[in-house]
Amino acid sequence: MTELSTLADPLPLARRLIQRPSITPVDAGALDVMQDGLEALGFHCRRMPFDDVDNLYARLGEESPCFMFAGHTDVVPVGDEAGWTRPPFAAEDEDGVLWGRGAADMKGALAAMVAAVQRFLDAKGQPQGSIAFLITGDEEGWAINGTRRVLEALDAEGVTFDHCLVGEPTNPHEMGEVIKSGRRGSLNGRITVNGRQGHVAYPERAENPIPPLLDLLNRLQARELDQGHPPFQPSNLEIISIDVGNEATNVIPASAEARFNIRFNIKHKGAELAQWIENEAAKVDLDFDGTIDLDLRISGEAFLTPAGDFTTLIQDAAEAETGRRPALSTGGGTSDARFIQAYGPVAEFGLVGATMHQVDERVDIADIECLTAIYTRILERYFEDTPA
Repeated sequence: MTELSTLADPLPLARRLIQRPSITPVDAGALDVMQDGLEALGFHCRRMPFDDVDNLYARLGEESPCFMFAGHTDVVPVGDEAGWTRPPFAAEDEDGVLWGRGAADMKGALAAMVAAVQRFLDAKGQPQGSIAFLITGDEEGWAINGTRRVLEALDAEGVTFDHCLVGEPTNPHEMGEVIKSGRRGSLNGRITVNGRQGHVAYPERAENPIPPLLDLLNRLQARELDQGHPPFQPSNLEIISIDVGNEATNVIPASAEARFNIRFNIKHKGAELAQWIENEAAKVDLDFDGTIDLDLRISGEAFLTPAGDFTTLIQDAAEAETGRRPALSTGGGTSDARFIQAYGPVAEFGLVGATMHQVDERVDIADIECLTAIYTRILERYFEDTPA
């Protein structure tokens, strides 16, 4: 059992988390570490596994308002371990730096959340409301059996939250720079054109799939999706691969494939973009008895949490600790906030992400302490009517 006296210091918990090699979807005991700490604080913890992914939902109190922390214990692979200066799961701390896979993304932030709750309870006692944690082991992977499934299950039970803060590493260089108040949506597409293989000297006996594939890709790229929609940047479609797998110089291939991704702002819905792609595919003149197969997957819709009391609360807390007032941003990739936003207001604020997913991932220990202080201020302001 974790001692309460150690939970107010985020470093021991951060080191314990990093020492669990929880590469998606393997948990390796990371959720046990979180559950141990939260149960020591009086949280009621539920493990909510779906298929090969384990998840943790924890709650202290039952009343509203409910402030929820969200995050993930899973990490990306380490790559070539020989390239690391220190073992990726040793969680070494030296000269004020904590090293290891997940230090920035986002085990350091998870430890800061737990430490902040301990400090809040020490100062204020039980809140007039409740605090919850939603921790998944499936954020860095397919994100199918993690946060999305947990939220669906909780919603079916009538379990709700009022505001959610995700601990993703939002700051590019220094603490207090950026809050993510929205994210663009993401659509992944795979196009497969099936023709008929044949000899290049006898094209009349074959059906070349490459020209129709290029035709469709040109149609998709010809459209300017938009010029941006403040505070979002313009939506963009990027072709990420074209594959034929043909090494011969005298063979027309039987099929050709391309993959692309669209990052779209709130001017679009995923289903509308998928319908547009299908319509463009139908316009391509195959000029032969072939097929165009589409595999379109929407991994998240665009969303925006408007500037208001919630985002101001986070900005005020960050500015009080860092002297910098973080900007509200919708840039970057996706996170599990794309699922949470369907159930309530959500924003993201965490550590400096300069080394996330890299060899020698690391974070300044002072930044973990700073984040803990920011999270503590957020809880105190959120539950400011809680008696001391």
